[in-house]
Amino acid sequence: MKLNRFILAIVALLSFQFVRSQEGIPIYADYLSDNYYLIHPSMAGAANCGKIRVTGRQQWFGQDNAPKLLTVSANSRLGDSQSAIGGIAYTDKNGYHSQSGGYLTYAHHLMFSRSVSDLNMLSFGLSAGFIQYKLDETEFLNDVPVRDPNIDGIVQSEANFNLDVGFSYHYINFYAHGTIKNLLNNSGINNDLEVTSNLRRLLLSTGYVFNRFGSSWSFEPSLLYQYKTGTKENLIDVNAKVYKQMDFGQFWAGLSYRQSLDGTEYKTDTQTIETQRLNLITPIIGVNYNRFMFAYTYTYQSNDIVFTNGGFHQFSLGYDFNCAPKRYECHCPAVN
Repeated sequence: MKLNRFILAIVALLSFQFVRSQEGIPIYADYLSDNYYLIHPSMAGAANCGKIRVTGRQQWFGQDNAPKLLTVSANSRLGDSQSAIGGIAYTDKNGYHSQSGGYLTYAHHLMFSRSVSDLNMLSFGLSAGFIQYKLDETEFLNDVPVRDPNIDGIVQSEANFNLDVGFSYHYINFYAHGTIKNLLNNSGINNDLEVTSNLRRLLLSTGYVFNRFGSSWSFEPSLLYQYKTGTKENLIDVNAKVYKQMDFGQFWAGLSYRQSLDGTEYKTDTQTIETQRLNLITPIIGVNYNRFMFAYTYTYQSNDIVFTNGGFHQFSLGYDFNCAPKRYECHCPAVN
C-alpha cells in the first residue's frame, strides 16, 4: 500500500504540467441531449424557447476517484431582438485532478427568410470563460517513508482565461455548426510545449431531419468532427436519432459512434506491435414532456485494451422557458 501511494504521487507529479492545461468542458455525447449550446456558442438563443440544462456524468461505477462531470447551462433570446445570451458552469474531477469554470456567451441571429415560420437563419456566438485547474497533493505524502522535496502536500491551482467562437446555419431541416474552442494560447503554461500552450479545438457538425408529410416520426442523422491543433488528433462522431411526436411532447432515442482517426501503438504478449483506435458506442434515450426534458445515455468502449469497457452513465435534465407563441414550420428539434 505504501509503495502504491508513493508511485501514484510520482506519476501525478510528472503529469501535473499536462493536467493544468486541460481543455475545458470534456466533449462527450451530452450535446445530443438537446444541448448543442454546450459545444457551440452560436446556439445560444437559437431555439424557440430559452433552455436550462443540467448534465451529470459518472464513469467507472465502483472505482474510487473515478471521473465525474457536472454541467449547468442556460441560454435565451433577449426579448424579441436578434441577440441572445447564455452561461455555462461546470466542474470536472478525475482522481486527484479537477477543473471547474464558467463561460458567458453572446450570440446574434440573422434571419434571411420572409417570416419566422420559414427557417433560414445564420448565427454567430462568442463565449468568454475562466477555468481553474487543481491538483490535490494532500494525500501524496501519507505513509511515504522518504519525503520527495518536489511534493508540497497542498492543493495546487491555476486559472486561465480563454475564448470560444463559432457560427451556426439553419435552413429548414438542415443545419451546420463550426466552432473554435480555446482560441487563445495558454500563456505561462509550458509555452515551450505545443501540446500544452495550444489547446485549440476545431468542431464541425452537420445534420438533417427527415420527415414524411403527415407522419409523427422524424429521423435525424448527424456528424461531429473534432480536430485538436496542438496534438493533431482527429475524432468523428456518427449519430442517428429518431423522434416520435406525442400528445404530451416528444419521445426520442438515438445512437452515437465515436471513432478516433489516429491510432495508438502497443505491444502484445507475443511482442508484436498492434494499433488501436478509440471506439465509443453510446445509446441515448430521452423525452420532452411539456417544457421539461429528461435524457439518459450509456457509453460502451469497445477497444481491446481499456481500464473497463462500460460504466459510463449520464443523466440530463432540462426546462424550457420564455417560449415564443409561434414555432418554425420545420422538423428542426434543436430550434423548435
